[in-house]
Amino acid sequence: MINITLPDGSIKQVESGTSAMDIAMGISEGLARNVLSASVNGEVWDANRPITTDSSLTLHTWNDKQGKMSFWHSSAHIMAEALEALYPGVKLGIGPAIDNGFYYDIDLGDRVLSSDEFPKIEQKMKELASQKMSFDRKDISKKEAIAYFTEKGDEYKLELLEGLEDGNITFYTQGNFTDLCKGPHIPSSGKIKAIKLLNIAGAYWRGDENRKQLTRIYGVSFPKQKDLTAHLELLEEAKKRDHRKIGKEMELFTFSKKVGQGLPLWLPKGAQLREKLENFLKKAQTKAGYLPVITPHIGHKDLYVCSGHYEKYGENSFRPILTPNEGEEFFLKPMNCPHHCEIYKAKQYSYRDLPVRFAEFGTVYRYEQSGELHGLTRVRSFTQDDAHLFVRPDQVKQEFINVIDLVLYVFKALGFTDYKVQISLRDKEDKEKYIGSDENWDKAEAAIIDAVAEKGLETEVVYGEAAFYGPKLDFMVNDALGREWQLGTIQVDYNLPERFELEYTGADNKKHRPVMIHRAPFGSMERFVAILIEHCAGNFPLWLAPDQFIILPISEKYHDYAEKVSQLLKNYDICGPIDHRAETTGRKIRDAEVSKVPYIIIVGEREENEGTISVRKHGGEDLGSMSVDHFKDLIQKEIDNLITFNN
Repeated sequence: MINITLPDGSIKQVESGTSAMDIAMGISEGLARNVLSASVNGEVWDANRPITTDSSLTLHTWNDKQGKMSFWHSSAHIMAEALEALYPGVKLGIGPAIDNGFYYDIDLGDRVLSSDEFPKIEQKMKELASQKMSFDRKDISKKEAIAYFTEKGDEYKLELLEGLEDGNITFYTQGNFTDLCKGPHIPSSGKIKAIKLLNIAGAYWRGDENRKQLTRIYGVSFPKQKDLTAHLELLEEAKKRDHRKIGKEMELFTFSKKVGQGLPLWLPKGAQLREKLENFLKKAQTKAGYLPVITPHIGHKDLYVCSGHYEKYGENSFRPILTPNEGEEFFLKPMNCPHHCEIYKAKQYSYRDLPVRFAEFGTVYRYEQSGELHGLTRVRSFTQDDAHLFVRPDQVKQEFINVIDLVLYVFKALGFTDYKVQISLRDKEDKEKYIGSDENWDKAEAAIIDAVAEKGLETEVVYGEAAFYGPKLDFMVNDALGREWQLGTIQVDYNLPERFELEYTGADNKKHRPVMIHRAPFGSMERFVAILIEHCAGNFPLWLAPDQFIILPISEKYHDYAEKVSQLLKNYDICGPIDHRAETTGRKIRDAEVSKVPYIIIVGEREENEGTISVRKHGGEDLGSMSVDHFKDLIQKEIDNLITFNN
C-alpha cells in the first residue's frame, strides 16, 4: 500500500500501481470524467500512469492550466497523425502545447502548404479524435528509438535523440501514430470535440536561422464546440486591440529595418506615455526609499562571468564587442543586477545602513531569434523598471511584503484587477540550470513562502520556473480579453551576493553577507505598454494619455482663440495639441476618435464670443459648453482619482 496526499491534506491509502484516474473515480465518477492529467509530486503525469510510491497528487481538469496544456499537446499529436495520413513522407519536428493552443513544425519537402488545406486537415483530425484512442506511454531504449526513426527516415527526431540519455526516453502511441515524447497526454482522444487550425508560418529548425525553415501549423482545440466559438470571437476582438495596429494609429512607436529587427523606436506620443509611466513609478519609489542609479549599456565579460549570466545567457547575447586590446571583451548588457552589485560594492555599509534600495530604468539587450520577435512583446532591446534591494537576513520578509504592496499598487492604478500570484521554485530534479547551494535555495524559497503567507495572498506553486539565481514571486495578470500575462516579478537571491563577495558590517563588528531582492513591477516597459494598450484598447487612463485633449478650431479664423485656450490649459499642466489642418470639423473629429484622444474641444464664433469651449468625450458623449476653468476642474477630478501610494 502507498499513501497519496491530496491538496486538502487528506491521505488516501491505495495499492501500488493505482493511477490518478483510479483515485479520481474513487472520489466521484463526475470528477473522473473531467480529469485530463495529474501532478504527482509536482510533476505533470498522464492520469492513467501507475503511481508506485508515496506521493502528493493534484488532479487537473480543463479549468487548470496543466489540464489545458495536456489537452493541447494531445491535439498536436492528433494533428501530426492526420498530417502523416494526408501527406505521406512528411517529416515531423516538434509539436508542443503553447499558451493558447498548439503547433507542429513539419517538413513537407518541396510541397508548399496553404491555409486553404486547413478544412481537410481539420476534418481528418476530428475523424481520428472521434475514435476515442488512448495515448499509450512506453519506455524505450535509445537504440530502439534510433532504429525506429532511422527506418522511418525522420532526421529531425534522430537529432532530438542525440541530446537524450538512455533510460529517459519515452514514446507515445495513439492509433497508427507513434512519436518521441515526454508527455503527458489526456486519457482519450474522444475528449477533443472542437478543432480549428489558425495560421501557418515558417520556423527555422531549432530556432537556428542557418538551419532549414520548416512549416509551422498553429491550432487550437476544445472539449465543447461552444468554447471554440467563444474563443474565435475573442480572437477577432484581439485583432482589433492588437497593440501593433493601435500603436500605429496613435503614433506611439515604430520599427525600422535600417535600425534593426526587434529594436523599437518610440515616437513623441509614445515617449510621453513612457515618461508618464516612469514618473509615476519613480514617485512611488522615492516615497518607499529607493535611490536612483544609472549604469552603462555594456559591461566587461568578467562581470557576466562572475554573475553567471555569461554561462546562462551567453547564447542569447549579442556578439561580444572586441576592443583593440588583446583579449578584452565587452557585452551589451543582458541584465542590470550585476552592475547594481558593483555599485553596492563601491561603498562600505553598516547593518544600520540596510536596506539599501537601488532603482534604475535600465535598457538591456538579448538576441531573440527573428522568428520569435513580435511587436513590443518580444524585442531585442527593452527597458526594465529594475530595482535591487540589499537587505539583512532579518529584513527579507518585511521588504518582500513592501514590494508586494508596490506591485499591487501599480496594478490597481492601471486597472489590472484580475490576477493570480505564482511562487516559482526551482526544478526538484534538474538542478544543473541553477547556481548556488541547496542551503541558500532553501532559505530563499522559505522567505518567499513566509512573506506570501503573512500577506494572505492566494498562490500557486510551480516548480522549474525560478530564475537561475533564485526563486521568485510572479504576478500573472488577466487582461480585458481574459488572456494571461506575466507582469510583476519579485525574486530573493542569496547567490549573487556570494559571487560578488558583497558585505556589510554587523552589530558584532564582523562582516556579513546581505541578501538581494530583485523586483520589477512593470517587467519591461515595452511589454507592459503592449499589454496595457491591448487591455484598454488604447483608451488609457486620463492621467496617462499622451494627449489629454485636442482642440479643433472650426476654421482658420479661430486659430488665435484656440491658441489662447491651449495656453490656459498648459498653465494647469494639462496637455494636448491643436488640429490646424484645413479639414472639415467632421473629419477632424473622426481622426481624433481614431487616435483615442480622451477629450475633443471645439472652438468657433460662439465659443470665442462667450469665452467658452465645447467639449466632446471620446466615444461621442457631448458634454456641451463650459468655461476653461470648469474643464480644468473636470480633468483634475478625474486625474485625482489616481490612488496615492503610502509607504
